[in-house]
Amino acid sequence: MQKPHDNTKACPTAFVQDSTLIAVIEMSLSSWLVAGMIPGASRDPLKKIYPNPDELLKLLHRWRDEAIKAGGTITRIAVAYETGRDSFWLARWLRRHDIDAHVIHATSVAVSREHRGAKADRIDTAMLRRGFLGWLRGEPGHCSMAVVPTVEEEDAKRPHREREGLVHERTSIINRMKSVLIQFGVRNFNPKLRKAAEKLEAVRTPEGVPLPVNTMAMLKRHMERKRVIDEQIKAIEQARQQRLEQDPADKRNAMVLMLTRIVGLGVETAEQLVREMLSREFRDRKAVARYAGLTGSPDESGSKRREKGLSRSGNKRVRNIMIQLSWRMTILDRKSIV
Repeated sequence: MQKPHDNTKACPTAFVQDSTLIAVIEMSLSSWLVAGMIPGASRDPLKKIYPNPDELLKLLHRWRDEAIKAGGTITRIAVAYETGRDSFWLARWLRRHDIDAHVIHATSVAVSREHRGAKADRIDTAMLRRGFLGWLRGEPGHCSMAVVPTVEEEDAKRPHREREGLVHERTSIINRMKSVLIQFGVRNFNPKLRKAAEKLEAVRTPEGVPLPVNTMAMLKRHMERKRVIDEQIKAIEQARQQRLEQDPADKRNAMVLMLTRIVGLGVETAEQLVREMLSREFRDRKAVARYAGLTGSPDESGSKRREKGLSRSGNKRVRNIMIQLSWRMTILDRKSIV
């Protein structure tokens, strides 16, 4: 059976180079370097502009008018840039202005493997342009495109990602408090307890003396930060529970509730799986494995055959969850252990 076309690997739309204006953008915080290919023109322009979408749109229209003056007919303006700090907002904005905008996976672009290869924005735009041209022609292997999400899809990921960051911050605070306490020989105090802040004054060193004044003040400030983080985590969890209870028939909420029926899988894990992976469309099972970075990394050359393990090049959150679930399966179902 023929597999469905993978739009991220090769362009599904017919490419007519004589009527297509092509531009790639090398984006930075202070400026954008735009490289273009104008049909009928004797030059390949390279223009540095202020990072403003209106300035970019004016530049594209100016190049389109230049191609028309040269006797060409422009029916399509194709623009691409790499994934990075600016995320997908520019692609959405350009598409609303009838520009065929795409976002290239930064790791999918072939680069020179020279030990001291030259590095410049001009060289980067040339590599992006070569890869983008190959993708437009429908040739696999040049680069791959990221799926541009909607604003709602991006916003739905914020709660669990914020909670993840808060949990890491809380763990860091707890570890700092433990390291400070161990410097004075205090091993029997648990800063994670609910009433730890109240019991801090009663902590004594092995010599039977209280903690120094500055150390005690620092620990109290850490306790206060931990209390604020705990409240923020609780607020995120309560808002999530309210959302699930208010609209359980929603497609994604229903998926979350269905996953929580699995033994060993909680609401937080189910929410991350749905928002990060299950709400997306994949071509086949291999695409799911590639997205999670769970594919193999073979190292074959001549007679040498070995496996370097998981590629770990996909979504880190999904990969961690899938590995944890596999370990939970071995714990809950002993028969699954080979």
